[in-house]
Amino acid sequence: MKNFVIPAVLAGLMASSFSFAAELPASIKEKGEIVVAIMPNYPPMDFKDPATNQLTGLDYDLGNALAERLGIKIKWQETGFEQMINALTTDRVDMVLSGMTDTAERQASVTFVDYFTSGPQFYTLQKNKDTNEIVDLCGKKVGTSRRTTFPSEIAEWSKANCEAAGKPAINVVGTEGSADARAQLRQSRIDAAMQGSETLPYLKTQEKDMYKTVGLPISSQFTGLGVSKKKPELSEAVKVALQSMIDDGSYQTILKKWELELGAIKTATINAGK
Repeated sequence: MKNFVIPAVLAGLMASSFSFAAELPASIKEKGEIVVAIMPNYPPMDFKDPATNQLTGLDYDLGNALAERLGIKIKWQETGFEQMINALTTDRVDMVLSGMTDTAERQASVTFVDYFTSGPQFYTLQKNKDTNEIVDLCGKKVGTSRRTTFPSEIAEWSKANCEAAGKPAINVVGTEGSADARAQLRQSRIDAAMQGSETLPYLKTQEKDMYKTVGLPISSQFTGLGVSKKKPELSEAVKVALQSMIDDGSYQTILKKWELELGAIKTATINAGK
């Protein structure tokens, strides 16, 4: 991953040059700190730098920038992903910022400030010169984790874009996970694979000159910063702070660092704008 430094002038602006219409909850103002759950096993969103064992990733950078802009300190708390919502609703953490998808089911207990979009995206080996557009995959074998919704999404896309055009259907191969799909791709057992668009830029940096993406994601979903429903002032303050970062370009700068500009949003929303 490329080295990256936010200019000092920009950092200063983030810290002091903005006023917000929304106020932080009194309890957070008093302690001057916000506790945020993260699980660093999801590069490039959340992981530990192999050289330093320090937290890094898109979520880490964004969380630190938001806290600075809100004038408070951030305390990262490593938490198992399956425990995050419970930790939030029981006030053991103030926020969750760990690549969590904003779903209707989760909205029942969590308020999401949406900050990113991602979706299932095809990729293949760079040496596969005959595969450059998604329609080139009609009639070919595509592998993806059977534990996700991706197999059914590929089948639906194939029906609408291959079969409807008189082309052969994509042959979907369920795999044990993303690593298994990549192994089968390298072994030429499948022609292409699919995984979340947010993970592919990092994958391409880890195995240089090995992979290329094919087309854009075939669907889109919001990734959200989770806040307890009991703290509407906090979610509103974070939304306003995030929007100010979008407006001045500092949000886009962070995404560019991680080569994730494809997932940028233009407007900060709560619960997918519902």
